[in-house]
Amino acid sequence: DNIPRWCTEYERAISESGGVDLQILGIGEDGHIGFNEPTSSLGSRTRLKTLTDATTHQNQMLFKKHGGYVPRHVITMGVGTILESRRCLMLACGAHKADAVAAMVEGPVTAFCPASALQLHPDTIALMDEDAARHLKLSSYYRNVYRNKPEWQQLI
Repeated sequence: DNIPRWCTEYERAISESGGVDLQILGIGEDGHIGFNEPTSSLGSRTRLKTLTDATTHQNQMLFKKHGGYVPRHVITMGVGTILESRRCLMLACGAHKADAVAAMVEGPVTAFCPASALQLHPDTIALMDEDAARHLKLSSYYRNVYRNKPEWQQLI
């Protein structure tokens, strides 16, 4: 009945439990993470959000058993909350994610691509297939870095 209060209590529960150890994220075709749609504040906390038409369309198949109704509003963890996680793991698969991945990794940090805020996180790992990585200008460099990690990083 009181969504703002519930969101505040959720944030408090995260804090009281010691924070989030591992945040596992996907990326939307428009660069959203969680349901932090483009133009979401990069300092946002858990809150109610209105989904874009593109996001509701992309999630339509997930709601087929509910008669195809896709919610227009969701509660999402905010970008600021996500960035407080100790480690972030970003997963991306498919060519339809290539523009968003390139914006996330090599573009400017901007609210138009909320995933780009992960550039500011000290411990983010991005795992993607070749199709999702196809627009990265420095993809060969990233592969080289991964293959040639210093010995002390091999266990990480």
